[in-house]
Amino acid sequence: MAFHKTPDAYYRFKERTMSDQLHCHHCRQSLHGQKYIQKDDEPCCVKCYEKFIANPCAVCKKPIGCGSKELHHGGKFWHEDCFRCFHCSRSLANDSFSIKNERIVCSKCLPRTDAATCHSCKRAIKAGTKSFEYGGSHWHERCFTCHRCLKEIGSQSFVPQGDEIYCVSCNQKKFAKHCTQCRKPITSGGVSYRDEPWHTECFVCKTCRKQLGGQQFTGHENFLYCVNCYSAFIAKKCGTCHKPVTGFGGAEIVTSEDRQWHKECFKCRRCYTSLVNKQFVSRNRDIYCNDCSKNL
Repeated sequence: MAFHKTPDAYYRFKERTMSDQLHCHHCRQSLHGQKYIQKDDEPCCVKCYEKFIANPCAVCKKPIGCGSKELHHGGKFWHEDCFRCFHCSRSLANDSFSIKNERIVCSKCLPRTDAATCHSCKRAIKAGTKSFEYGGSHWHERCFTCHRCLKEIGSQSFVPQGDEIYCVSCNQKKFAKHCTQCRKPITSGGVSYRDEPWHTECFVCKTCRKQLGGQQFTGHENFLYCVNCYSAFIAKKCGTCHKPVTGFGGAEIVTSEDRQWHKECFKCRRCYTSLVNKQFVSRNRDIYCNDCSKNL
């Protein structure tokens, strides 16, 4: 039950003469000939009362002024006109009521509070009304919408993200990674290369279009190549055996100026001594150790 109180039940309104020299405790303005409120033996003008002392209404959050009727219950306060049923908005200033989930409810609407509450609008879902349930929460049909585009999801697929729900299209736009090659969202699977995401079908050899996922490959000038295509079209040829120098499989390579050799091929043309980490002489595209070069 709510209890009514009017300000004059607690405070006194007085008219003072000029000789009283009465001032507001807060703003220090003269209260001569003015209406004021006596609170804890301290005089207060009406304006300061509403600013510093009046209780805020639990519904509209505005102060309950000295000229308004105030209702209170359980440590909360309301304007008389704000004390209404949460569901039907009927005034309960002079009627019985109940408190359900911290909301004021009239006796007629009380049975409705046992129904499921919409996760979005927080209102009861009436029996027989089409609704949706997911993860223990319920929604009115009109409230079960995508958090981004606000369209009703209905029976379409959706993706939950924390407490929010997204249609598939908006989820892809907001959360999905986008392929480095085609820039379209990656909805499942995919390949990561140099911390960049790719569709499996986009991660292919530049020449033969073979998918490279799980295969040996290399990059050259921002393009990807499988072993065969890189060897045939991109790799330099060994200065000795003239086969492709790829470095695949951990093979070691020797480089000098614009030429390359397999490590095992980097030998003197005459004595076949390995020239790795040794001085050598190049003549007519062949390489020689220092001793052999003197007899040329």
